[in-house]
Amino acid sequence: MMAWLPSSISGRCYCILLALLAVAPWIFQWADQPFLLDLLSRGLILAIAATSLNLIMGFGGMVSLGHAAFIGIGAYCVGIPAYYDLYNGWVHLGLTVVVSAAFALLTGAVSLRTKGVYFIMITLAFSQMIYFTFVSLEEYGGDDGLVIYFRSEFPDFLTMQGPVALYYWIFATLLLTLFLVHRLVHSHFGRVIVGAKHNEQRMQSLGFDTYRYRLTCYVISGVICGLAGMLLGNFTGFISPEMMSWIRSGELIFMVVMGGSGFLFGPLVGTGAFVFLEQYLPEFMKFLNSSWLEYWHLPFGLLLVLLVLYGKGGIHGMLSKLDSKTQQSGQ
Repeated sequence: MMAWLPSSISGRCYCILLALLAVAPWIFQWADQPFLLDLLSRGLILAIAATSLNLIMGFGGMVSLGHAAFIGIGAYCVGIPAYYDLYNGWVHLGLTVVVSAAFALLTGAVSLRTKGVYFIMITLAFSQMIYFTFVSLEEYGGDDGLVIYFRSEFPDFLTMQGPVALYYWIFATLLLTLFLVHRLVHSHFGRVIVGAKHNEQRMQSLGFDTYRYRLTCYVISGVICGLAGMLLGNFTGFISPEMMSWIRSGELIFMVVMGGSGFLFGPLVGTGAFVFLEQYLPEFMKFLNSSWLEYWHLPFGLLLVLLVLYGKGGIHGMLSKLDSKTQQSGQ
């Protein structure tokens, strides 16, 4: 097993999950289920964004209610050049990294001077500012959005053309994101971030400039989420300011909490559960009673509340408890 994967039952589950994700396109093609491939691609893009949020929220204690702004930024870094018939993928990628980093640096420099609910509200304020900025840009579709007719163009061996090729772009980005977050968290840099979450004054007394460390972490998180937005823009072929609304940011928080905040694979399994429920719970409600279809949000919300109240550590926490019971029974 790879050293950076969790051990025991949870570790084996995550290894199996990654192996299934690696071969999923071929399974869905064999089963003639292109819709499931699209659903999985969307889920993995959201998992990348949720993992980036987990870096600052789960490990750093910085609860951002404006993280979806970076998804919109990444998407528009594809859509605006495409509007001018510029489809060079390297340009899209470079713009995404630079603009996301710049926005994270500017907003983080202000937001991180606050704490707690004030940090939450100021990140929300910055997100809403950029949301209404893009709504007002009539040149790029305003509230109606913008159509992307062709995906970002890369050399043939890196092409995004075709659903399978794009899926492996998404999957590779997810793997790199998980590896980067793991390395960061277990480095000297990550120990300072985690230490500042639990006792910032103590870390400062030890001589660490926690503000600088947290700001760097915030910028890294913003860039990763921007890359998720770039992939989402290519996947949907349509972008709009709705991508960066505070509701999307709230959904990312749900994904992190559902899977297990502060655990490497928590956002991945949380996103999978969230997307699955969002897709199939309405159909289940319709199966029970056709008139219940429009009320599917009610049981969905109740499940989330129950998970937060009684499922400490989310889905990962449940697997960890299973690990503990298995070890105890084996002794």
